[in-house]
Amino acid sequence: MSDTQLARGDVEDAPDVGELTPPDRTLMGPGPSDVHPRVLRAMSTPLVGHLDPSFVEIMDEVQELLRYTFRTDNQWTIPVSGTGSASMEAAIGNLVEPGDTMLVPTNGYFGGRMKSMAERAGGEVVEVSAPWGEPLDPVDVERAFDEHQPDVFGFVHAETSTGVRQPDVPALTEVAHAHDAYVIADCVTSLGGVEMRVDEWDVDVAYSGPQKCLSCPPGASPLTLNDRAMDKVLDREEEPRSWYLDLSLLEGYWGEDRAYHHTAPITNVYALREALRLVAEEGIEERWARHRDVAGELKAGLLDLGVEMNAAEEYWLPSLNAVRVPDGVDDGAVIEHLLEEYDIEIASGLGDLEGDIWRIGCMGHSARPKNVEYVLAALEDALGEQGF
Repeated sequence: MSDTQLARGDVEDAPDVGELTPPDRTLMGPGPSDVHPRVLRAMSTPLVGHLDPSFVEIMDEVQELLRYTFRTDNQWTIPVSGTGSASMEAAIGNLVEPGDTMLVPTNGYFGGRMKSMAERAGGEVVEVSAPWGEPLDPVDVERAFDEHQPDVFGFVHAETSTGVRQPDVPALTEVAHAHDAYVIADCVTSLGGVEMRVDEWDVDVAYSGPQKCLSCPPGASPLTLNDRAMDKVLDREEEPRSWYLDLSLLEGYWGEDRAYHHTAPITNVYALREALRLVAEEGIEERWARHRDVAGELKAGLLDLGVEMNAAEEYWLPSLNAVRVPDGVDDGAVIEHLLEEYDIEIASGLGDLEGDIWRIGCMGHSARPKNVEYVLAALEDALGEQGF
C-alpha cells in the first residue's frame, strides 16, 4: 500500500473479526456481577423509540420500581443514561455550584472521586478524615462541619475499595441537616443488596450503579433526589457544566412532559426494569437478608481457610468482602490462577490497599451458595499452589 493510500485512509481488506464468544466467567469481583438470565432475555426484546408511548410506560414502571428499591417516595427518581459514574457526576455536578463547599471522606477510593467531581463542578472541597478500612465517625463529621460549614456533604455507604459499610447513616444526616447542608450518598455497591432507606434515613440525594447488587449490565444508573435537593438544582444561578447530565434539562424527559432531551439507552432500560422486577418479586428486605446470609457463608469459609477480613464485624460489607492477602502470598498470582483455571473473577485492592487485599463480591445473582462453594474451593487450590 502506498503512502498516498495510507494518507487517504484506504483499506485493502475488511477486518476479519469472528463471532463474539466471550468466556463464561463466574463474576465474584467488585462488579459487574453475574446477570440473571431474565435480564439477558429482556435485552433481546424488540427495540422501540425512546418517545414511543410504550417506552413512556416502561419509564414510569422503572421509576416506580426504583422508588421501591431506594425506599423512597421521591418524585425525582430516574435511571441516568450512563454507568454508575454518570449518576455520581449527575448528583455532584448538579448539587454543587461554583462557590459551594463540599465535605468529602478520605476513607476510600471513591471519596477521592467525589473530591475530583466537586472540584470540576467549581466547588471548594474540604475533607473529613478516617483511615482506609474504617467508616466515618459522626463526631469527626460534626467537627468538620463546625470548622468548615460545608454546603454539601458526601459519604460512601458501601466503599468498594475497602469492604466497609458506613453504619448509622442517620447520625451523619442529622449532623449535616443541623447545619443546613445537603447529603449525597454513594450507594453503588449497596443498592438492592444492603439495607439502605433513603427517606427514613433522611438522605437528600443517592446514586448507584446497576451492575452490582442489581445484577444488571451497566448503562442506566439509578439516581434519586428529594424535593429539597431538586429545588436547589432548579434554582441554580449558573448552569451545570455538563449539558448531558443537567438535571434541569433531564426533568423535561423524565418528568411529566416526556420531552426529548437525548436518546435513552433503551435496551439498558429494559434490562434495569427486569432487574428491578426481580428485586420486587424477592422483596427488598428478603434480598438484604439473602446477601447477609450468603456473604456470611463466604466469610466463614474464608476464615476457615486462614485468611482475615479487612473490615471489622460491625461495619463488614456483605456485598463486597475485602480479604487480607496472607504474608508470602502473591495476590496477583492467585487472581490469575482463579481466572485461568476456574473462570472466576475476583479483584485486587485499589489505592492505599493495592496489593494488600483481595476484593470478593457477593452481589445480586452472584450471591448464591453454589458460587460461594466454588470460589472457596478455587481459592483453597490457588493458595495451596503457593504453599499456604
